[in-house]
Amino acid sequence: MSDHLSRKDLKTDEVRETLAQGAGAILSHQKLTIYILAVALAIALAVFGFKTYTEHQTVKAAAAYDDAMKVFDARITAPGEPAQPGETTYNDEKTKYTLAAQKFSDVAKKFPHTRPGQLAGYYAGLSDEKLDKNDEAKKWLQGLADGGDYDLAAMARFELAQMHDRAGQSDEAVKLYQDLITKPSVLVPKPVVMLTLAEHYSAKNNAAEATRLYSLIKSEYPDTPIAQQADQELNLLPGKS
Repeated sequence: MSDHLSRKDLKTDEVRETLAQGAGAILSHQKLTIYILAVALAIALAVFGFKTYTEHQTVKAAAAYDDAMKVFDARITAPGEPAQPGETTYNDEKTKYTLAAQKFSDVAKKFPHTRPGQLAGYYAGLSDEKLDKNDEAKKWLQGLADGGDYDLAAMARFELAQMHDRAGQSDEAVKLYQDLITKPSVLVPKPVVMLTLAEHYSAKNNAAEATRLYSLIKSEYPDTPIAQQADQELNLLPGKS
């Protein structure tokens, strides 16, 4: 009888141990689930917080960018010429572009990871260029040209090419133009770059290359305004009139 009870007690202990192990496993699983949920919640809150912060920063950047653009686009008035109600005007370009450059610089430096902040960097470069501060302008533009936003980078490279062109740095300009023709962007379309490069060759008295590009524009983009412009420029080349 006692031996029977011992075996019975042993089985009971085995059952209890099995139940205890099962309960422990369930408890561990519940703890793991709670931990995973807590981590997921923390990540979700962090993402939401970052998104909210980014959106807030973008709104602030856009407002500051718009304020700077009002200066950049402001009209230069003649002495004694009245301004329209609510219109921002300036008496000279130096004052206008100096203020614009400062405003765009502030936006670009304060909100570098927002779209308006990056665009502000581009216009800071344009403003410095208007002030003949070409070294400062190139720093802004080169920073965007090396950046990750391809469209903005293309805009910056196109402006740099034209700066090189105006400075007589023909090789640098042509290389940038050709790169942009090979890899065009939405904001710097291929035919626009082709036309600009053709004008470069025309100014350098390289009628052969200019003719080739003008003719290519006409054949690749027929019945478009840029093809009409190419045709007009082609007719102005030496020996074409």
